[in-house]
Amino acid sequence: MALSRGDDYPIHQTPDSVAYSGTDRNFYDRYFFNGYAPDGSSFFAVAFGVYPNLDVADAHFCVVRDGVQHCLHASRRLGMERMELSCGPVRIEVLEPLQRLRVVVEGEGIAADLTFTGRAFPIEEPRFTWRVGPRTVMDYTRLTQNGHYEGWIEVDGGREVLPAGSAGTRDRSWGVRPIGAADPQFAGKTVPQFFWQWTPVNLPGRSLFFHLNAHADGTPWNTRAVIAPDGAGADGFHDDHAPVMATQLADGTRWPASGELQAGGETFRLTPLARFQMRGLGYTSPKWGHGLDHGLLEVERETIDLATIDPARPDNLHVQMLCRVEGPGGESGLGVFEQLAIGDYAPLGLTGMTGRE
Repeated sequence: MALSRGDDYPIHQTPDSVAYSGTDRNFYDRYFFNGYAPDGSSFFAVAFGVYPNLDVADAHFCVVRDGVQHCLHASRRLGMERMELSCGPVRIEVLEPLQRLRVVVEGEGIAADLTFTGRAFPIEEPRFTWRVGPRTVMDYTRLTQNGHYEGWIEVDGGREVLPAGSAGTRDRSWGVRPIGAADPQFAGKTVPQFFWQWTPVNLPGRSLFFHLNAHADGTPWNTRAVIAPDGAGADGFHDDHAPVMATQLADGTRWPASGELQAGGETFRLTPLARFQMRGLGYTSPKWGHGLDHGLLEVERETIDLATIDPARPDNLHVQMLCRVEGPGGESGLGVFEQLAIGDYAPLGLTGMTGRE
């Protein structure tokens, strides 16, 4: 038994100390944030993960300026202390659970102090359970919430205060995903298949959420859309369990070039304004993938020139496109169109690991 700060809170799920999280080595607990100026001129994102059974924590912060994505990565040994929400230069503070959180960054020429305030109660997405043959690859729950930001971001001494009306999305997910070193005896396909879309959108007076996980033939295995009016509680959401997203891809890529979402009897059109590479937050990153062991503490800065990367390289497939979103009656807002398409996906003519018909 290993006592930790969490043991003084009534949050236990098993007879063990909170330091333990069942028996699956791939258990994780993660914070995610993104944000953008009201005119779409800037974008930032944060990820912070805890991997109790690997005894690792990692954190990432990115900001896009003038076509360059400035990334800060950090990893440390967890020391079986899950309530320590800091990793090197990145710290998370829960100011008001389910409503206000703070992100503080200070290191390697990048600094930030950002406070997120939710627009409505978080939505709970349907539980994600995905099996490949006998192996449970994913089994997790996620809450998602749109909100507004205040604060500032500094890169190499150039500080920019977030303009009024800056908005974005944050989520919290926990459960089982592939993390850390790859499983050498995984019984999956030679060429994996995974298709994912996610579109949290900030509209005037309400938020729109859509997600889709689908098999290679396009059949959804997890999908839903939700409309959350500002100030709504969990009983004030409007759900659609059969939304439809029509997607066009950018030439020569697996990145979305446009989308038209039918949800709740309404039509929403998404037009990309800018691109963000998710590997800057560790997603599919060869070096900074989630849960990899970097020892007691390692911190590194990375710069991504968004205009020059290879869209077919596997670690560049996962993107968030900052989009202008047009709804009914002239309604207009901003959101992201996240997509990760690995392997075959018939509705978009995708074949092999990164190919297109």
